Amino acid sequence: MRDQPLDPSGVLPYEVQSVRVRVDLSYDGTDFAGWARQPGLRTVQGVVEDGLGLVLRSAHRGQQPPRVTVAGRTDAGVHARGQVLHVDVPDDAWRAVPGRSDRSPEESLLTRLAGVLPADVVATRVRVAPEGFDARFSAVARRYVYRICDDEALRDPLRRHHVLWTRRPLDVDAMHEGAARVLGRHDFAAFCKPRPGATTIRTLDELGWERPADGPDAGLVVATVRADAFCHSMVRALVGASIAVGEGRRGVDWPAELLVGGRRDPGGAVVAAHGLTLEEVVYPPDAELADRQQRTRALRSPDDVHPHPLRAD
Repeated sequence: MRDQPLDPSGVLPYEVQSVRVRVDLSYDGTDFAGWARQPGLRTVQGVVEDGLGLVLRSAHRGQQPPRVTVAGRTDAGVHARGQVLHVDVPDDAWRAVPGRSDRSPEESLLTRLAGVLPADVVATRVRVAPEGFDARFSAVARRYVYRICDDEALRDPLRRHHVLWTRRPLDVDAMHEGAARVLGRHDFAAFCKPRPGATTIRTLDELGWERPADGPDAGLVVATVRADAFCHSMVRALVGASIAVGEGRRGVDWPAELLVGGRRDPGGAVVAAHGLTLEEVVYPPDAELADRQQRTRALRSPDDVHPHPLRAD
């Protein structure tokens, strides 16, 4: 339940109850200027919030469109299959969603969003969030996949907006070996675009490269990247460093050397966004959501970092 903020006089005239709703979302990022709302630009957040405003009749109620909180802000061109957001809906608006139908508010909101969202954004699930849930701060991990094609025979024009094309053949084993050397909890400043007041300390749980033998990605070069969170451009910078190793321009130790140096290197290019997809956001059991949210909000301590990235511990 949420309370109405104080009015300008500092008086709280009445309490407005609200329901926190979790929405699972997929989208094709090709025609979006990223997640975050920006004046004059088409963004995923803008489209989703405007859609929610229509469904919840926010303007009719004299309210602004609802603001959403997302698990991870994606850059322009990045896609998502497993994005998660939450939105706090006034209780009366939530009860009114089904109208005269006998469906639940969750079922009705999902159906009605399908009628107002564009074809490149799909709400896949709607539910009332458990106590303590925060789409951003309750998450324990985000999993991304980056897809590359280095074989002309496998180049698919229908996937050109989702798979990076490179003419140089890649050594996947070398890429995997180099990636393994940056796993763990470190300061990833060498792989992040700095933002004032933001920490670059992250726990990278998985960065692995493979060339699947079957399935829809058969023959492609595929990275799976999982961490507690990512700073700006971190995944694409890690992929860029791996590509330099895979092409033989750098040795397998190079990603770890960048990490130790702590500064961006011109040789470690940030690759194009369109090969990247947010596949999954992971949350703890419901009973642990509130505690996870509090711990995530706390500033990551620079002292809590492995002193050397080549160490196995």
